Amino acid sequence: MISSTHPAGDSYDATRSVARGPRLLAVGGGKGGVGKTFVTANLAAALARAGKRVVVVDVDLEGANLHTCLGVASPQKTLADFVAEREDDLGKLLIDTPLANLKLIAATHGNLADAQPSHLRRVRLLRGLRQLDADFVLLDLGAGAHASVLDYFLVSDDGILVVQPEPTSVENTYTFLRAAFYRRMRLAMVGHGVRQLVTVAMDQRNERGIKSPLDLLREIEATDTAEAHRFVETMRVFRPRLIVNAVRTAEDVKLGFAVASVCRKYFGIETEYLGYVNYDDEARRSVSMRRPIVDLRSDADVSIYLQRIARKLMELSPAQASVQGPAPTHTPAPTPPPAPAPLAPGISRG
Repeated sequence: MISSTHPAGDSYDATRSVARGPRLLAVGGGKGGVGKTFVTANLAAALARAGKRVVVVDVDLEGANLHTCLGVASPQKTLADFVAEREDDLGKLLIDTPLANLKLIAATHGNLADAQPSHLRRVRLLRGLRQLDADFVLLDLGAGAHASVLDYFLVSDDGILVVQPEPTSVENTYTFLRAAFYRRMRLAMVGHGVRQLVTVAMDQRNERGIKSPLDLLREIEATDTAEAHRFVETMRVFRPRLIVNAVRTAEDVKLGFAVASVCRKYFGIETEYLGYVNYDDEARRSVSMRRPIVDLRSDADVSIYLQRIARKLMELSPAQASVQGPAPTHTPAPTPPPAPAPLAPGISRG
């Protein structure tokens, strides 16, 4: 029986699809301008250079520019045609990129009056992505916490957030995580009363004084023991991953651990710090040249850090990958985030 508690709706079940389809990675950010598309393009390129069959999909229909980062001219057929129901076969939207093993589904020519796909269309999109002939499918998400962005993040095998060491980026990352968590919980809970309680908690100025997921858990425990158990299990399986981009100092490197600590202490959410990407003018030059830096200069410091993160993603076994669909009956205890790699040359230590 397909679960009705999954964010994508009654006709989609991520837990059954993982074993037979490509691994789905969603890369997002709490706000625009954090380097999300740059990181997505380069992780895809690094995975492809490692011999993996990769499809990268631009689902940012209102700000599509992934094709530019990959050196692909504006294509004639894109995801916008799928959204508008002019094309149902995602395979026909695949475009070759200059890199071997890497194909693209772009998102140009969208309908700006109605860019986001309907709920049913998102379900069909996700089902179609799971059927592509690939080892990895990477989604370049739009900024913000629109329902479609949250759903893509939640149904992925790994939801990855890119954050920059600046206050607005950090603040928006917490906002995104909180929104994703509550959306996941509202859809996972069975009891109508508890679902209503989650809805109340989504208002940060709610009259019940619920400020965090842990506050919400205490409220649920007082009303429904079974739902409280379901809440805890769902909380444990929700495990986003973090990448800190544009690192300049040792303090910037520590940001990933700080965000993970805050999420654990105040939200009760385990997040994994995948690693950081140092600031490098070579990266800016690669964007201007419309080539991923890992392809343009594979020996550059920034490329080495991106390739290291890609290797971590490849090394995750299916049991370690954080399937963010319906919570399983048993979930292994979270492991602490990895220690950061040594600082690249040129990054100051204070």
